[in-house]
Amino acid sequence: MDFAFDARTEELRARLLAFMDEHVLPAERTAHEQRAGLASPWDTPAVVEELKAEARRQGLWNLFLPDEEYGAGLTNLQYAPLAEITGRSPQLAPTALNCAAPDTGNMEVLAQFGNEAQKKQWLEPLLAGEIRSAFAMTEPDVASSDATNITTHIARDGDDYVINGRKWYISGAMNPLCQIFIVMGKTDPDGADLRRQQSMVLVPRDTPGLEVKRAMQVYGYEDHYHGGHAEVVFHDVRVPAGNLIGEEGGGFGIAQARLGPGRIHHCMRLIGMAERAIELMCQRAVSRTAFGKPLAQQGVVQEWIADARVAVEQLRLLVLKTAWLMDTVGNKGAHTEIQAIKIATPRTVVDILDKAVQLYGAGGVSQDFPLAELWAAARTLRLADGPDEVHQRSLARRELKRYL
Repeated sequence: MDFAFDARTEELRARLLAFMDEHVLPAERTAHEQRAGLASPWDTPAVVEELKAEARRQGLWNLFLPDEEYGAGLTNLQYAPLAEITGRSPQLAPTALNCAAPDTGNMEVLAQFGNEAQKKQWLEPLLAGEIRSAFAMTEPDVASSDATNITTHIARDGDDYVINGRKWYISGAMNPLCQIFIVMGKTDPDGADLRRQQSMVLVPRDTPGLEVKRAMQVYGYEDHYHGGHAEVVFHDVRVPAGNLIGEEGGGFGIAQARLGPGRIHHCMRLIGMAERAIELMCQRAVSRTAFGKPLAQQGVVQEWIADARVAVEQLRLLVLKTAWLMDTVGNKGAHTEIQAIKIATPRTVVDILDKAVQLYGAGGVSQDFPLAELWAAARTLRLADGPDEVHQRSLARRELKRYL
């Protein structure tokens, strides 16, 4: 494995770093001020659309898609350091580059499993950044970490499917630009194979019976930039049978294909969040004095910063190795490593951000600095795309299999 970035990656890194410094980071305060004046908190601040236009003009658009027909044609290894850079401003940068979840995963699903009509109607406007989307899988009444528990029912009725169920934490659903939902439910709830009971269907937002009931908070945040995380009810929602993605019974497999890249993308961005935390820690440490000397000279602060640097370097190497394996042996071949980064990265970054919050004192938990919101996002990723314990269980069973 060669750890050096290739020429294309280096060129894109330089352009993206300049874009972040010149456009994204200065826009953070502007976006916050503009949002306060919007008619709805879920509307998009004007500066975000300006960032999207500038990113597209500079060719920093759809970088996450390895398929050159739809995206930049980058490998996972090439995209990893770019996603890390966007993690420094997770509220603005991924959206500015049209590389924000859940749209990224939904575009991958449509590109890989959608038919030509579905691609024309939904994938093309998503690729253009004209609309947003949501992925409706998690449910409040079952342990959704086991996807076979999902109870939403998708019943065939002539030339239609009729959907009934209740979902929550459906990311992006509060955004008025969210025009399409990918809904996972059971078309064969009594099937013998638990992993062939589920299917996925496309449900336009304006379909009768689809009700976005409320925004769910995440550690008190509504996550406006992400389009919120909604509770959504489907009551006799009827869509054409042609809205089925792939085949009946293929939903579980599609979900697994979707979650692999999603997990590594989150980990890539988390490393950028950790880098920003270290930067903020160092700035604070050299600008504050306590008990007669700068915080930068306090032993415990030096320990926090040193440990954070070591941890980030370890995580980055593991994530790059995982990206390289996904490129060379495929997602199945990188299964252990994908699970390892999903366990290690959020947990470690939460600890780094926790130390940064501690160093900032009251400022660390305030709205005046990004640390509290970054901490909430990182802590949530210990649950999103499968909680730590699910990945630990699977990884341990794989390790133990050799000895049983």
